[in-house]
Amino acid sequence: MIDLYTWTTPNGRKVSIMLEETGLPYTAHPINIGKQEQFAPEFLKLSPNNKIPAILDRDTGISVFESGAILIYLAEKTGKFLPASGAARAKTLEWLMWQMSAVGPIIGQLGHFMNAAEKVPYAIKRFGDESLRIMKVLDGQLANNEYIAGDYSIADIAAYPWLILSYAAVKGTAGDALDGAAIERWLKAVGDRPAVVKGLAVPKV
Repeated sequence: MIDLYTWTTPNGRKVSIMLEETGLPYTAHPINIGKQEQFAPEFLKLSPNNKIPAILDRDTGISVFESGAILIYLAEKTGKFLPASGAARAKTLEWLMWQMSAVGPIIGQLGHFMNAAEKVPYAIKRFGDESLRIMKVLDGQLANNEYIAGDYSIADIAAYPWLILSYAAVKGTAGDALDGAAIERWLKAVGDRPAVVKGLAVPKV
């Protein structure tokens, strides 16, 4: 049994999607970051960085924080969505790290500055331009692969919750600078998976 501590954010939804995809039994515990529940002492024992998501695997007593680390842990626990070795494993991990280092931080900053009470044009342009570049990288990769790393994997599970929130906005400002056809095909393919639909609805609040 997995205890999942999460909220309705892209990073949180990565893990609930993964849990639904693997079929592992789990209980979701909402951590309302709007009410700063991530700073509660009990949660800090699991996530010293004050961020969701975090898990506690009651089968092993192991707790894990950081969404990418959780995806790897669950993939290795179940033998699903991460090749065991070789080039396929390396490719999956490199695209997972690409999501962790590029998609989440950059697109997250774009959303922050676009929705801030004080508009900072330089910041919006900087993170908007980089978000567009990231989308072009993904579109190029998906033009030659059904899924990000070839087969459906934790690389797709990590990227999808971010792209469903951001793709339309970036595409809307990019014009002809972004084709996007491959991303749109991928968004539909991933979004049609029953486990993804269920995982996006967690936690129920």
